[in-house]
Amino acid sequence: MSTSKEYKPKKIALAYSGGLDTSFCVAYYTREIGAEVHAAFCDTGGFSRDDIKELEQRALAFGAKSFIALDGKQAVVDQVVRHLIAGNVRRGATYPMCVAAERAIQAKLVIEHALKIGADAIAQGSTGAGNDQIRFEVAIRALAPDIVPLAPVRDLGLTREDEVTKLESWKLADKLPKNAKKEYSINRGLWGATIGGKETTTSDKPLPDHAYVLTTSPAKAPDSPQTVRLTFDAGIPVAIDGKKLGAVELIEKLEKMAGAHGVGRGMHLGDTIIGIKGRVAYEAPAAEVLLIAHRELEKLVLTRQQQRTKDSLAAAYGDMVHEGQFFDPAARNIEAFFDATQKVVSGDVDVELFKGVARVLGVSSPYSMMAASGARYGEKIAGYTPRDAAGFVAILGNSARITAVARKGGTK
Repeated sequence: MSTSKEYKPKKIALAYSGGLDTSFCVAYYTREIGAEVHAAFCDTGGFSRDDIKELEQRALAFGAKSFIALDGKQAVVDQVVRHLIAGNVRRGATYPMCVAAERAIQAKLVIEHALKIGADAIAQGSTGAGNDQIRFEVAIRALAPDIVPLAPVRDLGLTREDEVTKLESWKLADKLPKNAKKEYSINRGLWGATIGGKETTTSDKPLPDHAYVLTTSPAKAPDSPQTVRLTFDAGIPVAIDGKKLGAVELIEKLEKMAGAHGVGRGMHLGDTIIGIKGRVAYEAPAAEVLLIAHRELEKLVLTRQQQRTKDSLAAAYGDMVHEGQFFDPAARNIEAFFDATQKVVSGDVDVELFKGVARVLGVSSPYSMMAASGARYGEKIAGYTPRDAAGFVAILGNSARITAVARKGGTK
């Protein structure tokens, strides 16, 4: 497969975010290569109409022949987020995978646009130091193997300073967004935001309060807690405090509610796809609340083996989403298992939001295994007799008894 160093594309579909890197890509391919560039912005949350209009104006100013905004919010929910909720998926047991949840859908929509317009190449603004280069290019190879993937910033070995210098030579630097040289790099979407800066290049420094964009500082959050009731239907969140909402609208509303109480902040330290350790700050107010609520509801309605099996598959699924393998057939197989378990994951969960913490207060479901047992833990038995219980304890402890005797040399 050719790279941007040796291949001379004629018609490019560019995954456009509007920042320095992708704006450079527009100018580079139109001015130095003479290619036709069609900018495709995929909105997966966090952007207003005015924001998107500004992106369009910038793309055209840098030389793009066309600009299109592709709405990917519902697709992210339907194809990725609902499975992350079903699997209670977190990276490193903390991070709800805000960015990775969206990249597969962004890549898919840009690829579909590229095929529609007859592009011979798809370009992206990734450098060689991150995960997104892999997510995009693996998606291209899986969904459009005949289209050439391009990543000029990476393949030409350019620094941000190199890009700015080149844009200045083309008299385009003044058209860059005002925050192109901002202190923090922010990726924002429906499932949350990630924030990178000088503190995340180390393993020991916390992110300062002013760097967060979605949440109130827990110290400055309201002094009174707020209780929210979430309703799930077959594993899908469908209502807040009894009001039915579409999934996208529900996530957006919950983000504001929980974010106002400082819920959802975190730092994730873990393994990158390229084999090094990486650290990023994140804000995921809605994801945090939905994941803890959903998990508690599952404890009430699923069997122990269902939960255990699902947890093991969730780890594999999270790896696939994170590592750019979302389009592997195995991901569809795992999703099918998730879907099968979610048929009874329906009910209400009350969650308290207070000073940066989301705490489950209670849960109810028509499929409650606790209610169906007829027993009360520590108080009342049902379905068996006291004699059955004594026999069960004797059998369960038999291995321990035999081990103790053997270790003392009781068989000599």
